[in-house]
Amino acid sequence: MAFPAQSSPGSRHSGRGRDFPAPQGPARPLRPAPPRHSRALGGALARFPNMAPAGSANLPWVEKYRPQALSELVSHGDILSTVQRFISEDRLPHLLLYGPPGTGKTSTILACARQLYREREFGSMVLELNASDDRGIDIVRGPILSFASTRTIFKKGFKLVILDEADAMTQDAQNALRRVIEKFTENTRFCLICNYLSKIIPALQSRCTRFRFGPLTPELMVPRLQHVIQQEGVDVTEDGMKALVTLSSGDMRRALNILQSTSMAFGKVTEESVYTCTGHPLKSDIANILDWMLNQDFSTAYRKIMELKTLKGLALQDILTEIHLFVHRVDFPPSIRIQLLIKLADIEYRLAAGTSEKIQLSSLIAAFQVTRDLVVAEA
Repeated sequence: MAFPAQSSPGSRHSGRGRDFPAPQGPARPLRPAPPRHSRALGGALARFPNMAPAGSANLPWVEKYRPQALSELVSHGDILSTVQRFISEDRLPHLLLYGPPGTGKTSTILACARQLYREREFGSMVLELNASDDRGIDIVRGPILSFASTRTIFKKGFKLVILDEADAMTQDAQNALRRVIEKFTENTRFCLICNYLSKIIPALQSRCTRFRFGPLTPELMVPRLQHVIQQEGVDVTEDGMKALVTLSSGDMRRALNILQSTSMAFGKVTEESVYTCTGHPLKSDIANILDWMLNQDFSTAYRKIMELKTLKGLALQDILTEIHLFVHRVDFPPSIRIQLLIKLADIEYRLAAGTSEKIQLSSLIAAFQVTRDLVVAEA
């Protein structure tokens, strides 16, 4: 069998008019060279290792101004002082933090974790799972169990497992977690965070120290909002600040989101711009609607309210909620007010069930016109 003649190491191969030296030794796989701009960027990053990524300046204000330490939190002083004492005495129990959204539950436990662990220990000592993660019974028996049962070599003390939105966990997962919490208390502390305490099984509640985070009061919200306004250079009027606090209903996250979106959309944050940005009916619009329902005939009132709803894109649910507050201010006889409130409750229930807004608007106008006739008859 004949083999092709091999060229000597010194021979040269010709290709496309150029001579190339023969390869020496075993052939190496060819890898494409990185583009020149990426190599230059890598060199720049090597010279500035702490340089923040370009997108960090574009963080939402909610994350940009999230409190990093317990001292920066603006509310629930009694809860924070108790937790601080637990940490300083190294006697942190299992925690169950519950309450409405945007009241500082997650910020509190993350600030605790930063106080307990240095930044380089954070990844090995803290396990944080949110509702977006799969947290069925398999996760409790797998990653959570293995994290809680292992000790770290380089750090004494306990690990921390944070289960955010714990009310979204299944019953089976909560029952499986019960035994894990009990068995590995010496090595691990658990913190459950939820909005609805009733969705946490009693067995888990009894194993944790419970703290309720209530809605924030305007006195606590305004200074923090003013700090953000000053840092960002936003133009906010006094009535705009009142509208922010009113619409957020004690939810700091919602207040910051409304402030950011309104300042980006309108530049100046006024009462009208805040209400327009959130799609909420203005107080003047609600006063007009109430006036039409009580003083105009049915057809005129229906036509005018439909025009206003279409023009400003208002939802009947929002109109109903605001009108309910006005009903308590109008001087109706008690028996008539009771009947009207029952009607409003029925309309709200039917709206929640997904019925036609047009029919429910007719029902709302009819309820007020019947009330008007009763008031006139009593007078």
